[in-house]
Amino acid sequence: MQNLKNWFKSGSPWIWLNAAAVSTSLIMVFGLLSLIAVRGMGFFWPADIVETDYTDKYAQQVRLIGEIWESESVSANQLRENGYSIPEELDEVTRYLIKTGNRDLLGADFKVAVALGLTEFRFPEELMKVERREWGNLYGRLVSVKENGSVVAQGPGAWDELRARLERVLLIHDEIGRIEKKDIGSINYSLEKLRLTERRYELDDALTAQREAELADKRKQLQAEYEELQARLVTLYQDIARDSLSAQIQDDRVVDVPLSKVVEVTLPNAMSVTQKLATYLRNLWTFVSDEPREANTEGGIFPAIFGTVMMVLIMAIMVTPLGVVAAVYLREYARQGPLIRLIRIAVNNLAGVPSIVYGVFGLGFFVYFLGSNIDQALYPEALPAPTFGTPGIMWASLTLAILTLPVVIVATEEGLSRIPSSIREGSLALGATKFETLWRTIIPMASPAIMTGLILAIARAAGEVAPLMLVGVVKLAPSLPLDGNAPFLHLDRKFMHLGFHIYDVGFQSPNVEAARPLVYATSFLLVLVIVSLNLTAIGIRNHLREKYRALES
Repeated sequence: MQNLKNWFKSGSPWIWLNAAAVSTSLIMVFGLLSLIAVRGMGFFWPADIVETDYTDKYAQQVRLIGEIWESESVSANQLRENGYSIPEELDEVTRYLIKTGNRDLLGADFKVAVALGLTEFRFPEELMKVERREWGNLYGRLVSVKENGSVVAQGPGAWDELRARLERVLLIHDEIGRIEKKDIGSINYSLEKLRLTERRYELDDALTAQREAELADKRKQLQAEYEELQARLVTLYQDIARDSLSAQIQDDRVVDVPLSKVVEVTLPNAMSVTQKLATYLRNLWTFVSDEPREANTEGGIFPAIFGTVMMVLIMAIMVTPLGVVAAVYLREYARQGPLIRLIRIAVNNLAGVPSIVYGVFGLGFFVYFLGSNIDQALYPEALPAPTFGTPGIMWASLTLAILTLPVVIVATEEGLSRIPSSIREGSLALGATKFETLWRTIIPMASPAIMTGLILAIARAAGEVAPLMLVGVVKLAPSLPLDGNAPFLHLDRKFMHLGFHIYDVGFQSPNVEAARPLVYATSFLLVLVIVSLNLTAIGIRNHLREKYRALES
């Protein structure tokens, strides 16, 4: 008994308890990340396509072609209550959710099937998966390849012809996208700038005949470029609409699918492991580099990745000087007393304010007050259409900078307080002013603490969603905040965000089952983005810490 008391007094049990708590926390975190990664990243693996016959509870027999999405064991009594004929000796029955696709033809993407009504699963190699730009996937068998409605290939040789024509169509599609978004978009942007310039001249009563003629010449030149590009588009749309494929779906109907609506055609059942791995990596790259489509349930999420990273970088640029200046004043210049203690209490309390409150503040102060006044002072030619008087990435970044400001202030103050007073006194004794001491010695030595505050700010800001819904984030942004049109960085534009994308796909999607894997994949990608930003900041902090370690000692 005495030995047990001595063991408790030594503190060993608390060390082991702390180790167990830390280990449990790490296991839970890595377990959660592993679950998200498996559920999300596994979605991009080309699954085999199954074919089977199914007799439903109404004794109607149908053929099913698609991917086995998931399976579960269901109580037999529950199925009996829903009208299924289940033998009495069975307590549980397997139920499958099969993604049959062909939503425009069958009315739904999925079919629920009870195992007792299914025949054996078949995996014919000729079954194909057609990823379309609209209406999701199509599953079936290739019948023929057509050009302007006439069959050009069928049978065994149709696949080579289909791949060649699809490659041609995808190149034309890329060129159409480049012309519409980049070339014509740039012309429309320039025309709008000319309109605003003309309107400003009118407001300033400076629209002379010479200026009007110059604007007309520029507008005429841009209009000529637009008509040339439009003629090119007409030709490309005619070329891209030439080819199509015919496919036999599960109810034996033969349907025509224009290749202009096709993204990819694969034969998963005929693929080797190497081919599936190559397809998997290609699907991953498409997910992180392409734009979303089909109400964000198809395609990629590059605009959301870009918007998230850009917003965090702008927020970091804004919050760092504000936090450092406030901390330096409170620690180095302000006379310590009740007022400063009250300010510190207020700063600490601000860290606990709900984020949605900051969103309301940002909408009311930054957008409606500050943005509206900026529009009236600097952009009167655009009124009543707002420029900065509407939610945008600058106001979103500034709102998150205010939200994370207390973290940076507290961390910087802690760093300043750890610097020995002898360093300050030595610098002043050598003739340096107080500002020179702060700028050249104190702040550089406190930079690791500043980076710690910035790391905490990034970790919180990157995952915030509630305030962004009020001050700039949207479901689908027509253009990125950074492009090739002067001034290149457009801080007034709305943007996409990974956190809001997760909310939108998970809770606002018209096709919840199909979108569920994308929620996991986007969540895992958001974690990777936050970890990458934090690791970058940690690397900078460690470099600064090593740089000033000798000076501190």
